[in-house]
Amino acid sequence: MPFPITSQVQTAQHTPKHYGITSPISLALPKEADLVLTRKLTETLRPFGVFEEELELQRRILVLGKLNTLVKVWIREVSEVKNIPASVIDSVGGKIFTFGSYRLGVHTKGADIDALCVAPRHVERSDFFSSFYEKLKEQEEVKDLRAVEEAFVPVIKLSFDGIEIDILFARLALQAIPENLDLRGDGLLKNLDIRCIRSLNGCRVTDEILHLVPNIENFRLTLRAVKLWAKRHNIYSNILGFLGGVSWAMLVARTCQLYPNAVASTLVHKFFLVFSKWEWPNPVLLKQPEDCNLNLPVWDPRVTPSDRYHLMPIITPAYPQQNSTYNVSASTRAIMVEEFKRGLAITDEILQNKADWSKLFEAPNFFQKYKHYIVLLASAQAEKQHLEWVGLVESKIRILVGNLEKNEFITLAHVNPQSFPGPKEGTDKEEFSTMWVIGIVFKKMEGSENLNVDLTFDIQTFTDTVYRQAISSKMFEQDMKITAMHVKRKQLQQLLPKIAIQRSKRKLSSDGLRAMNDGSLDLSVDSDNSMSVPSPTGPSAAKVARASSPQGFTGTATNTSDLQDKTDTSKGSTLLAGVDATKPDNVGTSIQHDSEKKAKVDSVQQSPHPSPCLSVGPAIKRPASPLENELSKKAKVEELSTPEAKSSDETDGHVAVDPAPSTEVIPSEGDSKTETELTVVDTAEEIPPAQKTSNTDLSDVPILPANPIPVVKNSIKLRLSR
Repeated sequence: MPFPITSQVQTAQHTPKHYGITSPISLALPKEADLVLTRKLTETLRPFGVFEEELELQRRILVLGKLNTLVKVWIREVSEVKNIPASVIDSVGGKIFTFGSYRLGVHTKGADIDALCVAPRHVERSDFFSSFYEKLKEQEEVKDLRAVEEAFVPVIKLSFDGIEIDILFARLALQAIPENLDLRGDGLLKNLDIRCIRSLNGCRVTDEILHLVPNIENFRLTLRAVKLWAKRHNIYSNILGFLGGVSWAMLVARTCQLYPNAVASTLVHKFFLVFSKWEWPNPVLLKQPEDCNLNLPVWDPRVTPSDRYHLMPIITPAYPQQNSTYNVSASTRAIMVEEFKRGLAITDEILQNKADWSKLFEAPNFFQKYKHYIVLLASAQAEKQHLEWVGLVESKIRILVGNLEKNEFITLAHVNPQSFPGPKEGTDKEEFSTMWVIGIVFKKMEGSENLNVDLTFDIQTFTDTVYRQAISSKMFEQDMKITAMHVKRKQLQQLLPKIAIQRSKRKLSSDGLRAMNDGSLDLSVDSDNSMSVPSPTGPSAAKVARASSPQGFTGTATNTSDLQDKTDTSKGSTLLAGVDATKPDNVGTSIQHDSEKKAKVDSVQQSPHPSPCLSVGPAIKRPASPLENELSKKAKVEELSTPEAKSSDETDGHVAVDPAPSTEVIPSEGDSKTETELTVVDTAEEIPPAQKTSNTDLSDVPILPANPIPVVKNSIKLRLSR
């Protein structure tokens, strides 16, 4: 059997062999107390489902055996069709290899299996996605079969007898595939297609890791504990800028190299010790990189300038060496280092018998951790489109985090890797939505009583990127939307499922949750923190809402009389989002003191080159992006002929298509009142066509669909009161 994961057990507790690029820190053998703590660690892990039952493990091996046999039969059939000599067909072979958590031996209950189909040179990739796909379709045990041929790493996904399996394909430059083939040999990569090299990479990295640790059983138990800890602390996600499974495995493997004789209880403690004090961006290496002269791109900051900007490099041990953590940002690294330090403090207590292992795996309440949050909502009308849309949006959230952390008034942006079903809009129209929550920490500004922070541009550049990607990949559908909103800690319980947020049953205002025209939420509830953000009040707010409602959107304008009643009693309320029927509106960050506000308005607006970070009064219009240009052109053709689009903003025979509510808060003398004043930013001025299309920075953006796309304009303006 090629896949029993128990076959790599090493029995020796210590070995003279040297592991890693440096000598060990300690060769100390475990004491009785360490063995006792390791047994306690194992017992603590059990209830979390990190160990699979022997019966389930045997079922996986059986399924992989069937799949392996299927591959051999398929390769024989393809060989016969291609008139390969009978003597060669008998020994042509073919094999399924596993990689990832299953190959490492740390998979959890119900986890999927990452597999690689290795075929000889006469079997093409097109055969894999045609005849092998059809062969799988014929199997009774196979369900949910789908091929993703155009992916960066092409894959066939399926459920085989209830076990989820992802199968990659690699065609080697060999006449036959021997049973004892070792994929670690660099010579196998010669003359291979780049997609085959990428497909082989997972297996090669996993096998190298297993060969680079002194004791595989100790490595596995330590890795199970570290992965569970990372998931419980919301820092397990490669796509969102934290670490994925292979990165955590390499950090644990490096710890094992530094303490080759230690058992799991000691290794978990040393893991936190080493990486809480690691001087990033020094790279983590399991072995000295080797150059095979195959001219493949490898991670090397001496040669590749972009590699010098990686913040937390963890380098894969197999050629071509890559940084597995290129997604890590300043915020995500800071969050992880802080968690390493907390983990060290807790394991110190555990080793001194002052705490149990359960304390290490206590999940902190993410939704109580921060005062301010950005809630991101991705929605679509059909379930299939929604799944595709969510996948795309999630893959780009790290761009939003990067935008936010570059904002001079934000210290940290922490996205929770767990997503949640979006709130129901209360309409009859069926809609599928998914929600992510990002915790925000604002910088403490000295000498400023009140601060206006405008996140509109940070959000808008992110949504523009997602829409462009969706359009260029031809997956965009008319009803796909992204909405972003700012909420305070107290308001999260109105959005999240009860199971996700443990709060007291204290009832908040019944007016707290309202549906806006764009499907976002207006949360106007009392706030117990120092943040004060306005919401539109008075009759003009209704006009603004109607004017900004796109065609096809349903719902009613926010009940402004209710909001007006609340204005005098609440400490602050929230303006979450406006809607633009035709285009995203890129608005600069707006920061200023109240005393300076009026004096600076004229000078700022007359400045030919206003600062992208500083503006006053109504936000200054940034140059239109190509996405904006295309959308605005479509809007002019359509002329927004429906009655809902017409409003009092219509002048000189043209329609004001982009009235975005911009609000200012003027603190009163007392602490109990916040007066709100509504200002409408009219961005529908006549702009000459030449000026509209002058920005060519992103001229490769494809032509948009014939109908205008209803894009949600996320206008988020905050007033921080100190």
